[in-house]
Amino acid sequence: MDRREIAALLAYIGRLDPRTIRTDQGEARDQLAQWHELLGDIPLTTQHGWNARIAARQHIRVSPYQILPADIARPWESYRRDRLGRHTDPTPSADPDDQAAWTAELVGTRRAVAVGIAQPVQQRQLTSRRIDPKLEARLRKVGSCIPPEARASLAPYRPARAAREAAIAQGRPDALSVPCQWCQAPVGEPCRRRRIGLDGDARSNTPRATPHPGRIDLATAQQAQEPPQPTMA
Repeated sequence: MDRREIAALLAYIGRLDPRTIRTDQGEARDQLAQWHELLGDIPLTTQHGWNARIAARQHIRVSPYQILPADIARPWESYRRDRLGRHTDPTPSADPDDQAAWTAELVGTRRAVAVGIAQPVQQRQLTSRRIDPKLEARLRKVGSCIPPEARASLAPYRPARAAREAAIAQGRPDALSVPCQWCQAPVGEPCRRRRIGLDGDARSNTPRATPHPGRIDLATAQQAQEPPQPTMA
C-alpha cells in the first residue's frame, strides 16, 4: 500500500473505531508514517480474495483492543501461506538447460500466487491443464521426451518395450495393444513366461521380451479391421 492507500485505510478504520483517530496534525503524520513503514509491502486489495479493509473490520468486530498494524499483517501472512500451500509448481516453459531462466520463472509464478495476482495451480491440473505451447513445439521437434541416445542405451534393460517400439516403427501391429489370451497379460503389459512344476503350480512368472504368437495374430487381425488413415494430399 502506498501512503494514499494507508490514509484511506486509516480513515475507514477511524469510522469504525474512533479511538484510532488522531486530531493532532503531528500525531496523524506519525501514525501514517508508522503504518506505511509496517504495511507498505501489503496490497490494499487483490484480485483473489484479499482486502485489508475486511481484515480491519473483522478485528474491530471481534476484538475489544484497538487495532494495530500487526492485526492487518497477520491475516495477510495467513493468506499467503494458504495460497502457497495449495499451489503446485507447473512446469516452466523456459529451457531446462537455462537454469537462471527456469528458476526465475518458478520464483515469478510463486510470487504471483502469493500476492494474489494468480490463482494457485492445483495438483489435479498437472494432468488436465493444456501443455504450454512452447513445450509442445519443443516436444514435436524432438519427437519424444526421451532423447534417442538415452532410448538406445535403455533398450537392453527394457527388451519388451524396445521390441514394441521397433515393431511400431516398422509398421507392424502393436501386440501390447490387445490382451494376451495365453498368459492373460492385460493391455500394455508384456507377456509372461510361466514355468509349471510337477505339482501343477506355477514356479516362476517372468516377463517375455517378445509377445506370444497368438497375441501377435490378434493384434494383426485388429489392425486389419481398423479403417485406413486418410493420406495427405
